[in-house]
Amino acid sequence: MLLRLNRQTQQLEPKLAVSWRQSEGGKAITFRLRDGVRFSDGTPFGAEDVVYTFETMMDPAKLSPVGDSFRSAQGAPQARALSTSQVEIRFPAPVAGVERLFDQVTIVSARSPRKAMAALGPFALKEHRAGSYVLLERNPNYWEKDANGRALPYLDAVRLEILQNREMELIRFRRGELHLVNKLDADSFARLAADAPSAARDAGPSLEPEMLWFNQSPQSPLPAHKKAWFQSRAFRRAVSAAINREDLARLVYHGYARPAAGPVPAANRNWVNTSLAPHAYNPGDAVARLEKDGFRLRSGVLRDGKGTAVEFSVITNAGNKAREKMAAMIQQDLAKIGIKLNVVTLDFGSLIERITKTLNYESCLLGLVNLDLDPNAQMNVWLSSGASHQWNPAQKSPATAWEAEIDTWMRKQASTTDPARRKAAFDQVQRIAWEEAPFLYLVTKNFLVGVGPAVRNVQPASLHPAVFWNIERLALAAETSGIRP
Repeated sequence: MLLRLNRQTQQLEPKLAVSWRQSEGGKAITFRLRDGVRFSDGTPFGAEDVVYTFETMMDPAKLSPVGDSFRSAQGAPQARALSTSQVEIRFPAPVAGVERLFDQVTIVSARSPRKAMAALGPFALKEHRAGSYVLLERNPNYWEKDANGRALPYLDAVRLEILQNREMELIRFRRGELHLVNKLDADSFARLAADAPSAARDAGPSLEPEMLWFNQSPQSPLPAHKKAWFQSRAFRRAVSAAINREDLARLVYHGYARPAAGPVPAANRNWVNTSLAPHAYNPGDAVARLEKDGFRLRSGVLRDGKGTAVEFSVITNAGNKAREKMAAMIQQDLAKIGIKLNVVTLDFGSLIERITKTLNYESCLLGLVNLDLDPNAQMNVWLSSGASHQWNPAQKSPATAWEAEIDTWMRKQASTTDPARRKAAFDQVQRIAWEEAPFLYLVTKNFLVGVGPAVRNVQPASLHPAVFWNIERLALAAETSGIRP
């Protein structure tokens, strides 16, 4: 890659590019490439490889998800070599935060007969067994050295095991058959921390909030009275106030989570709106909000203005123990304000079909995985026209004034390259989301990993990949000869 995001500092670092410069108000970015670099098969690296990679990546027939992230409504970028060591990428319109996208781009050789198998990173692919493992071998031509001048990477090989069963993964880790576990659930982590405290590493808050939302789509098959409930800010805020987030973090996640305030967790240090606090647990406030909105709590049952008892269902994915526990606890919390909540667990495919196609659901409890720190990665969530605007997707025009306001702020942050102006605009998006509560942000989980005693130089981070983002610097104790992240 030309640039890499340091998962600990959250800053971009030079890799194959030793420097970069934006120009023309963000419409162009020029890279100066590192000299003397060769692919793993010995083929020289230069500007033509970067141009070839971009042309391949932007080919519509390739259906590249990385290429899609570089496209805009105005079109695709164009790459050209200015010299053997300089490349310019030109965009049809300014792209805010475009440099961060290069962390995703793997450069492919334009001349090597091995094509994509010729690597520029610290390791090259040696063997892949689908559904079983990936075996990587040391790239003998890797360019990077440590502070003492020693060639990187330190390891000769890395075997990445593909395991579907989390319990078996933990068992194999505890046996010493695996040296790293990139992600542990809270239950597994608590057991590991009790038995082998030094192996259980808490990397701190992740970028993965758990949240609940109501189906507000006019196209959904829900009855009109439920649509009216869900489209009411007072109703959404009341439900939010009735949920005890501290209990969720403590009882479901063993304390390895914290109440969530909004769409940007504290782990995203550059973009979080620090003025926002989690919605407070206050059942009395919840009832007061509902009564102002025409609801009445009588004999332990909440009814709307027409006398209909308030009852709805929440769907979540079956087999996710943490979400099933959360749903049960939320069910108990809402019963205290007279709401009957029915919990429905579905296989993941059926759940996705309901929230994206049939819209046949009332509310949903699910998590959000953020792989990118930049708000542009969430455009599809926040723009009212977005397919991932989950509570009311793919609107032809904003259904509410506050959604129109979010559209405006998201476009403002995306149309400037000034970091301060972008931050101010995205702070407004977070503020509106906090006030209107289209998503009820519940808790932000910690990133929990396992690190075996033989592994050196691990720097667990709260961003993917948590334990081997700096894989070129991982090492083993002298008496150990292999590693299996």
